[in-house]
Amino acid sequence: MNEYILFMHDDVVDRSIVDDSARWEQYIASLRASGQFEGGSSIGSGVLCKKGRANQDATPAINGYIKLQAENIDAAQRFLTGNPVYEAGGTVEVRELVRG
Repeated sequence: MNEYILFMHDDVVDRSIVDDSARWEQYIASLRASGQFEGGSSIGSGVLCKKGRANQDATPAINGYIKLQAENIDAAQRFLTGNPVYEAGGTVEVRELVRG
């Protein structure tokens, strides 16, 4: 089983879907029921740090993440169904966490 992270972007078309806490509760409950959910959170503001340069504000484009397990990236994408950001027309970036 591989690990994946879903990055939720702040570019939704229908804000009412994303702001509906019942939708999030239902979505997270379905992830937990799958046995493949490993956690997640909203993401607040931050800084971009680069040696020898002044810090800059982090992009507000990514505002949340979900970590889960799946056989492959196609299986990970199946967890987009019901995701309020995805359902609201927003971007959800699916990335594999590479074991080193």
